[in-house]
Amino acid sequence: MLETLLKIFIIVIGLAVVLQAGVMLALYLSVKQTSAHLETMLSELHKRAVPLMEKMGAAGENLAAASATLRTQMERVDTTLSDVLDRTRLQVIRADELMSRTLDRVEETTEMVQHTVISPVRQFAGLFSGITAGVGTFFGRRHATHSEESEDEELFI
Repeated sequence: MLETLLKIFIIVIGLAVVLQAGVMLALYLSVKQTSAHLETMLSELHKRAVPLMEKMGAAGENLAAASATLRTQMERVDTTLSDVLDRTRLQVIRADELMSRTLDRVEETTEMVQHTVISPVRQFAGLFSGITAGVGTFFGRRHATHSEESEDEELFI
């Protein structure tokens, strides 16, 4: 029965590790997708900014208006980049926390298995050894008692 429980605990631990690996893979894919999206946004931004700058060079009288427009767009880009970087940092922090929690849980599970499976098995082994020694001693004394009774009977006759 203890072997069955041990196998069940090992299977549960294995499933937990596989599940956590799946979560880590999903986080990795999410960060990778976010990075690809950021690169696409930067490429599109670059495509839009270059023609705007060419128009600014061609239209000197609209320099002040174009400068204000560029400033506004750059603030948006800065805000967007800051947001993307903050989200990326958050995802990295979450992945780090997840990995830390995973390692802590694996360690806790190992300790739990140690205390709930291995310690009782040792206690059972000690109990079984004690019972075996007791039974051996009990039967050993009966034989000694039986031989003492035989000697008493021989002396009596």
